[in-house]
Amino acid sequence: MTLDREQVLRSAAALLTRRSTATMDEVARAAGIGRATLHRHFAGRDALVRALENLGIQEFGAALDAAVLDEGTSEEALRRLITAIEPSAGLLSFLVTENQLFEGDEVNEGWNGLDARVSAFFRRGQERGEFRIDLTPAWLTEALYGLISAGAWAVQEGRVAGKDFQYMIVELLLGGARRSVEQ
Repeated sequence: MTLDREQVLRSAAALLTRRSTATMDEVARAAGIGRATLHRHFAGRDALVRALENLGIQEFGAALDAAVLDEGTSEEALRRLITAIEPSAGLLSFLVTENQLFEGDEVNEGWNGLDARVSAFFRRGQERGEFRIDLTPAWLTEALYGLISAGAWAVQEGRVAGKDFQYMIVELLLGGARRSVEQ
């Protein structure tokens, strides 16, 4: 029987997004394989997390491509991006909490490329007069990542409805928490 590495990664991602401290034994069980088989493909938790990181970078890049950020208004593009990233939001949320991914000389350059694309999107929106200019594109990028992670956790824990994922993120990012006078 041939091991489907992507299926193992997806099973690991599904488990680790719910329980970030799951053991390699638990990951193996979730993937329907033995621990020895898991260790033949991923020498340990660090190797597994690095493989998940590559999967996350790939999926985030695909979501950016699918969102076609330079078409339509910035708000429309942001809504497309959140819709495209929603299936991977839990994985990205898990990866954001994995500190070893962002320390030392081994930081995956893929993150820098994704950050640059998202920051460029916010900069374009500012230049078009669609986004406020008192917040830097870098901060808007970090805020977006934080909201995606928070949204993924809130939906997963049942505190908010999954159908509201895109709405909650876009509305809070674009409108902030301040109540407008018109309401």
